[in-house]
Amino acid sequence: MIPIIRAIVVDDEQLALKHLVNKLNELGTVEVVKTFSNAPSVLEEMKHLDFQVAFLDIEMPGFSGLDLAELIQEGKKDVYIVFVTAYRDYAIQAFELHSIDYLMKPIMKERLEKTVMRLQEQLLLSDKSSVNERDTSPSLKIICFDEFAVFSQEEPVKWKTAKVKELFAVFITHLNTSMNRDSLIDLLWPESEYQKAKIQLHTSISHLRKMLDSVGYPGSLTFSNQSYALELHGFQCDAIELERVLADYTDVDHDTIQVFEHVVQQYSGDYMEKNGYEWAAAKIQSLRQKLLQLLQKMIDYYSKNEELHKKQHYLQILLNYNPYSEHVLQQLMHYHLDVGNRGDAIKVYHEFKKHLLEDLDILPGRATNELYESIHVIT
Repeated sequence: MIPIIRAIVVDDEQLALKHLVNKLNELGTVEVVKTFSNAPSVLEEMKHLDFQVAFLDIEMPGFSGLDLAELIQEGKKDVYIVFVTAYRDYAIQAFELHSIDYLMKPIMKERLEKTVMRLQEQLLLSDKSSVNERDTSPSLKIICFDEFAVFSQEEPVKWKTAKVKELFAVFITHLNTSMNRDSLIDLLWPESEYQKAKIQLHTSISHLRKMLDSVGYPGSLTFSNQSYALELHGFQCDAIELERVLADYTDVDHDTIQVFEHVVQQYSGDYMEKNGYEWAAAKIQSLRQKLLQLLQKMIDYYSKNEELHKKQHYLQILLNYNPYSEHVLQQLMHYHLDVGNRGDAIKVYHEFKKHLLEDLDILPGRATNELYESIHVIT
């Protein structure tokens, strides 16, 4: 049975405060232990309160919810933060403060249920380690896009061997999932004799556990039924953040566009692209496909809202990641025509045609050529 979540709610608007409290009470899984209408009262009383999550309005007179969140987490490191606001402009700041969620007013029951489910998942994970461990454990920063890298306290983690680093990359790719020992051997030592590979795996596991212990994550790598599993909490990962955002926010609109711009900016290259891990091919394709779909949704949003400069910017990004897509090229050509840049429309066509010939030895299709001809004959 999942325990009740203890929460405080902070909002200077009484109607909004009551609305959120009522919504939380309707769920039946959250106990609101105290409500506040200003930040100073929270700071004065919080040391006497037992709560696991703080729902904070961002726009409050004299003391913003963003500032309050930092002070709460300084005093109670195990408290999760959920920001609540009528404004979308704070989305990136909220994510940088590692809030567990960002809710837009008016709050819908279905959206609030998602937030509470995520809180339950995080609380279950944190219960597996002691509070003392959580308070003293420094967070890891894990970079998966472009080149795999891990930082602890802003310093790069030192790896005993390249295979230990690659093994950790495998576990991050399959986080919270059991990995059969022999499957790991097949992934990392496919050409080695089995007994030798088994020894290499055990040695690498030992080094990896020592590294995790040294950065504050003892006991996070477990072994059971011939399988290993890595469970982590309190860390940052660009790829996991992208997948979480895409799972939580299905629509691109004025409430979510800044969050999507932020995660696209983090996508600095394909998943562990520079490491050349062959086993990561499926993950590369999966994340790239998600990125392409997101970029197209963003382009459609900018087109609808006549934000043409941003439309062109993200069309170019989309073409960079999908360089042989005639559909994307056609959109870019139409953009240049719409803003009166006929010459640029012709230029991008010729560049695209050149890449097709050099890389694939093919020519653009009929629809693309017809669009080009219609532009070319304009006098």
